[in-house]
Amino acid sequence: MATTNTLPFDQMPGWVWFNGKLVSNPDAMIHVLTHGLHYASAVFEGERAYNGVIFKSNEHSERLKRSAYILDFEIPFSVEEINAAKDLVIEKNSLPNAYIRAISWRGSEQLGVSAMNNKIHLAIACWEWPSYFDPAQRAKGIRLCLADFRRPDPRTAPALAKASCLYGICTIEKHRAERLGYADAMMLDWQGRVAECTGANMFFIKDGKIHTPTPDCFLDGITRQTVIELAKRRNIEVIERRIMPEELSSFSECFITGTAAEVTAVSEIADWRFTPGAITNQLAQDYTAETLAKKDKAAAA
Repeated sequence: MATTNTLPFDQMPGWVWFNGKLVSNPDAMIHVLTHGLHYASAVFEGERAYNGVIFKSNEHSERLKRSAYILDFEIPFSVEEINAAKDLVIEKNSLPNAYIRAISWRGSEQLGVSAMNNKIHLAIACWEWPSYFDPAQRAKGIRLCLADFRRPDPRTAPALAKASCLYGICTIEKHRAERLGYADAMMLDWQGRVAECTGANMFFIKDGKIHTPTPDCFLDGITRQTVIELAKRRNIEVIERRIMPEELSSFSECFITGTAAEVTAVSEIADWRFTPGAITNQLAQDYTAETLAKKDKAAAA
């Protein structure tokens, strides 16, 4: 994973928006007995700013609020207040091109499975993060292995929330992939169907059509939705369906999408091979253009 940070995150200079106030990054601390740390009662968003404008900021703030609702708590700030706080953070840190992390969690008033009366906190930070994957890997298509863990049955976990509790298995699988020399891992769902990567949605191309797994046990990503719309603008058919691993040999191209990953070509998944081609490259270009178009619209407003 490429990043420009040379300091630990808790030692970086700059400012964090913390419960309505700006505090220096090293002072943005919580107590060791915080419920969100012990029981993963936290939700978060990852966003990117391009030339000072956060791409689809409102959609991310709305999803943050929805995720909290799924985890049975309410963030004590409106979507509009969250949007303004994110803008303030990138302005205060002088980072017009940045990755933004908003996170909300249950506090430390009560520590146990039950935490009905705990205070709900919200913090927003940002940092430079130009590429999620090594640029040399990304240029020729990243390599993926198969994950051992699977995305859980949505009847057993809050699968449609961007919740911290769902990412434990992602960290395990990301580490395993990197130790094996891969960039990431493809996860199957609880029924053995293709689901997603550890932090990105997946797309496959066959005969000029795009196929993508149905997001019923993982997030229907905001970047995913954007790329589907971009494909439809170019009259490229997008088919959302169940995809089995044995089908992968029939696809010619593969790419993944996410706020961090943006649009990234895939050249290999375990024993399956793909050749980054015209559709992948076109949608990557279209996505970049879309982020700049959002910037131009904001400037005009």
